[in-house]
Formats: sequence, C-alpha cells, structure tokens
Amino acid sequence: MRSSIAIEVRATPDRVFRLARDVSRWPDLLPHYRQVSVERQSHGHVLARMVAVRWFGPLPVPVTWRAEQWSDVDHPDGPRLHFRHVRGVTRGMQVTWRISQTATGARIVIEHDFVRQLPLVGDRFLPRIVDRWFTRPIASRTLRTFRDLAEAPAVDTPMVDIPVDGSAVVAATAADGPPLP
Repeated sequence: MRSSIAIEVRATPDRVFRLARDVSRWPDLLPHYRQVSVERQSHGHVLARMVAVRWFGPLPVPVTWRAEQWSDVDHPDGPRLHFRHVRGVTRGMQVTWRISQTATGARIVIEHDFVRQLPLVGDRFLPRIVDRWFTRPIASRTLRTFRDLAEAPAVDTPMVDIPVDGSAVVAATAADGPPLP
C-alpha cells in the first residue's frame, strides 16, 4: 500500500530540510515525539529508535519503531529524507520525504510504502489499519509542526534558525488530543 500526505510551507526547502533532517532533535521540536535514540552507522546512515504518541480521544497511545534514516541533499528535485523501518509493526515500510521548491516556499510530501502479510488476512488489512490509525495521524501532526517551526521568525544565531525551546510550536488541535506534559 502506498499513501502520501503533503503540506505547503512558506520557507525555503533548505530551511525545512535543515529543520527535519536531524531526527535526534525531534523530541525537542515535536510535542508528540517522546524519544528518539540515534546510533550512527559507518555508512552515514543512522539507526533511530523512535517513540511518538498517538491520541485516541483522551487516551495517549505510545507508538514505537526503529528505522534506518539517511538523507539526499543533492537530489535534483530537492532534498530528500529516507526512512526504512526495520523493527516494529511497520517493519519493511519505506518512507520518503520529498522537499521541493514552490513559488511561495516549499512543498513537503511524505510517501509511505508498506506491504506486510498477515496469515489468513493477506497483505491489505494491516497496512490499511496502520496507515489510517497511526501513520497518517502522526505524520500529519509532524508536517504541521515542522511547517509552523519553519515559518517562525529566525533566531539571530548563526546556523541556528529555529527556536530550540519549541516556542513556535502551536497548540495541538482537538484531533491531536490534549497537549503533552
């Protein structure tokens, strides 16, 4: 199953890419990410253990997975972030972030490609459940938060153009659940 979500951002593709590429900073920037542990690989990739929260009404449900992550800053159509899920229910999922230039800034498209067979139910049941109830809600909140951070005024520190304290993070919407402590 392949699915994608997208968002328009009033910031340069480079700014968006610099903001998103370091997954070890995601818990500091994204209120729904609780933890990301990163192990640097010899070939330039990182192995990340990620923990995010998916809200079901007032109930926070932790979601965890491991993914190999790498980036392609020199792609001719704009920077790319790549994830290959290696553990968890989403093992085998391929994720690509495509960040491209638009007339007003950047467009971020996240593509999820996931096929996983379950005995007796085949390869359609689990990917659809995962996409609808977990992948899409978490990725949508991630995109909205990165958009808000990228569009926030820059801090006057060289090479640091995003608030580290998360001050640009907007309040969660009702669909996201209550704000995290």
